[in-house]
Formats: sequence, C-alpha cells, structure tokens
Amino acid sequence: MAIVRAGLPEPELNVPIIGADGTRHHEPDLSYRKYLIGIEYEGEQHGDEGQIVRDIARSERYAALGWAEVRISKRHMHDESKAAVAKVRSALAQAGWRPGR
Repeated sequence: MAIVRAGLPEPELNVPIIGADGTRHHEPDLSYRKYLIGIEYEGEQHGDEGQIVRDIARSERYAALGWAEVRISKRHMHDESKAAVAKVRSALAQAGWRPGR
C-alpha cells in the first residue's frame, strides 16, 4: 500500500465510526481513529446522482462527528499514488501526527 510505503502509519480498513453516544455510523474505506481521519475512495459509481447525495450526507456526518474526510479518486492514484499520499499526509499532520510517532 502506497500510504505505508511512504512512511505513514498503517490505516485501519472498514472500521465503523462510533459516536460519543455509542451510535454506529458509516465505515470509512480506511481510517485513523486516533487522529479522527476517514479516507474514502470515490470510484466511478460516485458520479451517480443518488450517490452524490449520499456522499454529501456522509461528508456532513464526518464534520458533525469532528472527523476529517480525505477523498481520493482514480486521478490521485497515478504516479505511484503520490497525490493520494500527499492528501493523507497533510490530513495526518493537521491532526497532530509527526513522523516517528
């Protein structure tokens, strides 16, 4: 995985977000619970009108729960996924992660 090869911590896969009240919310494709970051891969089906509405609602839930959402698409995966890695690295740094931790 490009994220780990780039020296970033290994994310968790499909772990549900649990709200402070114990409510189970959606499951990000990848996540860093410690840093409250969810990573979503937006494939071709995310261009469908109904899916766009669901994605907007998901983004609003992220914000309401105090989580950051990192959205990745196919265009971020070119050139050894450098753009995707940069987006994840930036979100981690904003959340307080530092290399070597």
